[in-house]
Amino acid sequence: MHPEARTTPKLRSEIKASPLTQAALAKQYNVSRLTIRKWQNREEMTDKSHRPDTLHTTLTEAQEWLVVELRKTLLLSLDDLTHITQEYINADASRSGIDRCLRRHGIANLAVMKRELYGEDPPPKKVFKDYEPGYIHIDIKYLPKMPDEKEHQYLYVAIDRASRMVCLAIYPDKTAASTADFLSKVEQRFPIKVQYVLTDNGKEFTDRFTRKGERDPTGKHKFDKACERIKAEHRLTKPRHPQTNGMVERFNGRISDLLQTTRFASSNELAEAIKHYERLYNHCIPQKALGYKTPIQALKEWQKKKPDLFKKKAYDLSGLNTRKVRPSGRGGH
Repeated sequence: MHPEARTTPKLRSEIKASPLTQAALAKQYNVSRLTIRKWQNREEMTDKSHRPDTLHTTLTEAQEWLVVELRKTLLLSLDDLTHITQEYINADASRSGIDRCLRRHGIANLAVMKRELYGEDPPPKKVFKDYEPGYIHIDIKYLPKMPDEKEHQYLYVAIDRASRMVCLAIYPDKTAASTADFLSKVEQRFPIKVQYVLTDNGKEFTDRFTRKGERDPTGKHKFDKACERIKAEHRLTKPRHPQTNGMVERFNGRISDLLQTTRFASSNELAEAIKHYERLYNHCIPQKALGYKTPIQALKEWQKKKPDLFKKKAYDLSGLNTRKVRPSGRGGH
């Protein structure tokens, strides 16, 4: 068995013999529906051999894009990537087929990728204090102007520190009114109770800085008022230390990769891609920091342990969305 396997041969036999629906079985055994379907359709209850597949590939274009994204963003080993691909993306994908996919995209050598990203030695990982769900990092990212736009827009990003769940929204400006509105959206979309909000010191978030210099926030700023309405404490990063909000900065790096490798013909097309990526990230991409669970799986585990942190049920919408995102050359947005 693979060391990360979440089912045993005995459990797999129970799954195959059970009259329950795939959804019920997935919930009972805490695995994806794809895993349930895989073992229901298998005769052998042991893991397949890693011998080369006779087919050139079993991955669709959209699935291959997702495998490449996982490799680039999580720097997974081939064995870990194979396990996650078979568990969440395509149960019939082979280790050799995934290896060929990585070679086609020039990302087969993990050591080279790490050196290109970090230099000779990877930087020490910044360790965040352990927090329960409800500690939200918020940041704003500049978006490139689309062909049908007169002005560029802004991507608002919120990420929960404990589960890595994200909420994304596009706004035409970077103002206090928009940040307050975005916080309302975050509070509505997240099943958790928002308890703390961390932002930088920009004027769209705080009146901490004036022409006369630094001062204590007055509490009258629209974003502070929005925090007060949802009973969340607004915390600010240290001045001139944006790395304090590094978790959301790293997520913004992933969005930058998407923008640099994909052409968008219109603002609507970009908005649709952002919406798709949010769903993909929250429900389909396992996070190494979460023990190879997706953000929604991490939230569901938290909900079992501490239901009082939640205001509504967390729903898992996993299952590959086959909408095609076609990679292209850099630029040309």
